[in-house]
Amino acid sequence: MSIKYPQGSVSISNSTDLAQPTVFGDRGMTLEQEINESNIYYRNHQLAVVYKKPTPIQIVKVDYPKRSRAVIKEAYFRQASTTDYNGVYQGYYLDFEAKETRRKSSFPLGNFHEHQIEHLAACLQQAGICFVIIKFVVLQRYFVLPASKLIGFWRQAQRGGTKSMSLKFIEQFGYEVKSGYNPVLPYLEVCQQLINLIGEKHE
Repeated sequence: MSIKYPQGSVSISNSTDLAQPTVFGDRGMTLEQEINESNIYYRNHQLAVVYKKPTPIQIVKVDYPKRSRAVIKEAYFRQASTTDYNGVYQGYYLDFEAKETRRKSSFPLGNFHEHQIEHLAACLQQAGICFVIIKFVVLQRYFVLPASKLIGFWRQAQRGGTKSMSLKFIEQFGYEVKSGYNPVLPYLEVCQQLINLIGEKHE
């Protein structure tokens, strides 16, 4: 199915994972799949309620190869998407983006859009727990980088700074997460650390 972005088009496949069994530790999974599997685990164990945000689309072309089955051939995004995931954990609102790169020593800011940065900044102003999960595919390393660090780096880049975050920067200001089995990607451990930091600031 072809879906039109304001600056181009991408192809997507229709899939549902709600009825699929959870498979842990599959190193062939994309970051999105790993997070989705983790979220299923968290919901099933009543630890958090986090979902991938649906993106509103306008369907413009549909084929009917069979009377009982419709196939979407062309659709357009109605609006620019914000971030990938949101939900609630321990009474705190979570909002985060998921990105991966095949680079080994840096992460390009071109992977982010200005409206995503602005959205994260707005959520932070409302005391949300906001971050980006970054996967270095070749290194098989995962990091949770607080949105405040991403936003600061982004704004510096807009003033003429470097356009890529180095791995050293992410190691220094992010939290490395080790992939596992139950869940695949235990990012809530970092969320708890970020919540603890908020509590310490108010003491």
